[in-house]
Amino acid sequence: MKVSQTYVNLPVKDVQKTRDFWNKLGFAINEPFSDDKAVCVMIKEDTYIMFLKDDYFQTFSNKPVPKGDTSEVLLALGLNSREEVDRIVNSAVENGATQHEEPQDYGWMYQNSFWDLDGHGWNMTYADMSQMPTE
Repeated sequence: MKVSQTYVNLPVKDVQKTRDFWNKLGFAINEPFSDDKAVCVMIKEDTYIMFLKDDYFQTFSNKPVPKGDTSEVLLALGLNSREEVDRIVNSAVENGATQHEEPQDYGWMYQNSFWDLDGHGWNMTYADMSQMPTE
């Protein structure tokens, strides 16, 4: 089986603030899939995060939307350099996100992370697979 597209759906309180936040981090918006109830952020070609207003999100699930003090999923994005990892996280924090933990440097892999405006966890990672330990 080959997946042609990936959509991750996450609830948010304010679609416009979410749109502005991800634009400031440098991510494009898929406008045909966005409106006042949802914003579709393009992570890469054929990979999207659908940020859905809480009440609209509820139309897709009969489970309650988690409160901001819970965590059900952490999302990780692989980037092209350590500098890009830090740039994204620093920009996120400057625009209202919260630093999740101190950066982790494993030599061959580096990560830095943040909680977004609605408490969703994001790990930004760079890995040099040629330096990955074999043991």
